[in-house]
Amino acid sequence: MRWGEKNSQRSSLWLLAAWVVIGACASPQTSSVGPATTGDSTAPIGSRRIVAAIAGQPVGVSQATARATLAYTVPGGEFLEALANRGLVVVDDALNLQADLAEAVPSIDNGLWVLNPDGTMDTTWTIRRGASWHDGTPLTADDLLFTAQVREDNAVPGLRDRAFDLVAAIDATDARTIVVHWKQPYYAADALFTAGPFPQHILGAPYASDKSSLLGLPYWGAEFIGGGPYRLVDWQEGSRAVFQAFDGYPLGRPQIDEVEVRFIPDPNTVIANVLAGTVDLAVGRDFSIEQAMQIAPQWDAGRPEIVLGGWVVIFPQFMNPTPSVVADPRFRQALTYALDRTQMATTIQHGQVPIANSFFPVNTPEYADAEQAAVHYDYDPRKAIQLIEDLGYVRDADGSFRDNANQQLTVPIWTSGGLDEQVKATLSVADYWKQVGIDAEPVVIPTQRASDREYLANFPAFVLHQQSVGRAFMPNLLSSAAPLAENQYVGANYSRYRNPELDALINRFTITVRPEDRSPIVQQMVRLTTEQAVLIGLYSNATAILVANRIHGVTGEKPGWNIHLWNVA
Repeated sequence: MRWGEKNSQRSSLWLLAAWVVIGACASPQTSSVGPATTGDSTAPIGSRRIVAAIAGQPVGVSQATARATLAYTVPGGEFLEALANRGLVVVDDALNLQADLAEAVPSIDNGLWVLNPDGTMDTTWTIRRGASWHDGTPLTADDLLFTAQVREDNAVPGLRDRAFDLVAAIDATDARTIVVHWKQPYYAADALFTAGPFPQHILGAPYASDKSSLLGLPYWGAEFIGGGPYRLVDWQEGSRAVFQAFDGYPLGRPQIDEVEVRFIPDPNTVIANVLAGTVDLAVGRDFSIEQAMQIAPQWDAGRPEIVLGGWVVIFPQFMNPTPSVVADPRFRQALTYALDRTQMATTIQHGQVPIANSFFPVNTPEYADAEQAAVHYDYDPRKAIQLIEDLGYVRDADGSFRDNANQQLTVPIWTSGGLDEQVKATLSVADYWKQVGIDAEPVVIPTQRASDREYLANFPAFVLHQQSVGRAFMPNLLSSAAPLAENQYVGANYSRYRNPELDALINRFTITVRPEDRSPIVQQMVRLTTEQAVLIGLYSNATAILVANRIHGVTGEKPGWNIHLWNVA
């Protein structure tokens, strides 16, 4: 059987959020357990049970329903999905791919990823023996072909994955194996089936009859059937969901028998439940380091787990900045030298994070290459002052810089409200810049302007954000991602920095399959962006999850990828 046969060529520049890979295997177990629905959340006597809380109100088990109905994902929704649904591969807490419902992650070394002489590629996927849906129906290649059809369909935008635009066709060679034929090289081809497949025997007929109503089916909520380590047995809208261990999970039956997930949008209520002992695990809320430090001494029965997420970075304005000197790389370099980023990380993040010299910080696979290539701006206020003086500014009696017209050098730095750490970082940056003679003006964006895209795009000088890191951040550097009038100011290239050389490097990265061949590309990107101080990276951003001591095995920023291995004391 075959899916697809498309001739159109599309750019791959937006396909940058996939992950590096290593494969892992586990011995399968087979069983057949059908779906169950019950209003009783009490596990049998002697069972191993935990209660989790997410700080959100999911509209279904799948995050796709949130994106389609709410236009954003629900905090903690990824934990629900990790319980009940799995892809052929899963991203672990080191940002590597591990085999899940597949026998192996395709790679050049294992022969499952083949680079063809004509510039095309083939990747082979084999489903683990015994893998089945929660209703006992075997997971087959037909499900993968159906999933590819839906993921490529513009008529179902909530489920669409544009990586499939690079796929020419998919052949099913037997009931458990497919071969994906690629139009061109693509470095993240091994992450194609990271998202869970769709059950053709349940969704095939509704998809064929009315694609537009597919995401409105009760399947995505109370009737969800997946292939993950836990099966849904109870769904109470706006209240909770209960999952029981699935005997047929091919990596082995989970050691914890039952997981109840409560939906508690208010973070203070989540914390109160944790401290009271009624909740064992709190996920889906970016609890700050400050909150974690306050909770720790009050919670003998558990601990906050500090995890590195993104990074805190300052974006300079590259389109008509005010003052215009912001466009000069020497000025941006001077402002970077003026910042004691180590002290900021110690003060604001309680010493739990390293500074970030590039957008490939320490928790990314490309860190070693990036660190070698990055220009390091160690704290040096004298050098900062010298660079600004070299630009023609003169310090007056009180140390303030003035230009040739005797106008004080004033530099606004914006940030959005709502995140205390972000505001603290902005105030700290402004203070350091004032110490070298710049009239730095911290500005918290008013709530009423927070959705005004034109206003946000035209910040005068600098804006500070918490951002994703590594490959997930790379699209934010593309010229096409600059928010401009002609694209209704949509895009995450906040600096509006547009450089064809950088665009070409990012494009080369996406079509370079071998990791060792991507190393020089990473180094060139990092050297270019740090030499020009295109971004001013401050430090890695840390958050916390709350874990009771009785739970063992919790790892990662978004716990759940290895929940079948968790245990309770």
